[in-house]
Amino acid sequence: MRVISLVPGRQGMRERHSGLGFRYSCRAGLFGLGVLFAAGACAAYPDKPIRFVVPYSPGGPSDTLARLTGKGLTKNLGQTVVIDLRPGASTIIGTEIVAKAPPDGYTILTVSTTHTVNPALFKKLPYEPVKDFAPVTMMAATPFVLCINPAVSANSVAELVALAKSKPGGLAFASGGNGSSLHLTAELFNSVAHLKMVHVPYKGAGPAFIDLVAGQVQVLFSSSVSSLPYVKSGRVRALAFTSLKRNAAAPNIPTVAESGFPGFESSSWFGVLAPAKTPPAIVLRLQQEIAATLKTPEVADTLASLGAEPGGMPSAEFGAYFKAETVKWGKVVREAGIVPD
Repeated sequence: MRVISLVPGRQGMRERHSGLGFRYSCRAGLFGLGVLFAAGACAAYPDKPIRFVVPYSPGGPSDTLARLTGKGLTKNLGQTVVIDLRPGASTIIGTEIVAKAPPDGYTILTVSTTHTVNPALFKKLPYEPVKDFAPVTMMAATPFVLCINPAVSANSVAELVALAKSKPGGLAFASGGNGSSLHLTAELFNSVAHLKMVHVPYKGAGPAFIDLVAGQVQVLFSSSVSSLPYVKSGRVRALAFTSLKRNAAAPNIPTVAESGFPGFESSSWFGVLAPAKTPPAIVLRLQQEIAATLKTPEVADTLASLGAEPGGMPSAEFGAYFKAETVKWGKVVREAGIVPD
């Protein structure tokens, strides 16, 4: 077989007879076609509806954010985004669905802090929480507020710490349930401040607030949405936010980080993941469109009313944050000896 090979030589362009050269040329050509095909597929994305799995019950913040984001994606991508509620088993049911879905950008998942806590709470999961997913972006984050009953003789974080140390086991903190983000945040505070406050779990933040106001418990870390109405009415006292910077909704309240514990940060955050090996071009498109949606007046106003900060960060940045959260909360769970109910 005669193959023309363009190889420089003393005689200029010369001919080479090689079956191996022919096979190499064919493989290179096929590879080039594969690249063009993949690029074309990404360029056409999306050409059918996108399934947005929410592993939570309807009406909660994850559902609300997914619907707001899905509405924007539907408009920007020109394809319907279908919200698929799959609650149960501490988000494991819905999360497994997405972990095993084709990595083509047509099945995505909303996650929260729970996703980074589950690896430490459960000995075995039907998926790998980090390796089986491609980070897309964060949708929003809501800081917690360190609240105390007004009868507690503390007007700052430092005074609360001093009081708790003077009465080891004498102060009780409430949470919305064992292993919940409110529980973990308080345990993180216990750890960094070297305290021994006692945990009293409730079935949700509502009952916890009732007992905090009544003085049955003394301390509660709660979302800004739930706590600020109680703070403004004087029924509880707010000592600090758990964000790294002060909250615009209550700029007079300091942060835990500036109150003697640099770097302390905890928030209820909500992000978007896709199955691992989803093409980078599709992940980038999703991240860009979600970020654009979060900046629209409708979504921005809704987030502000909830005391939440909009996300939209690049995928690599969200991936790094996601991994750091998994390490941080895993350490808290192990040190506090937390087990699922």
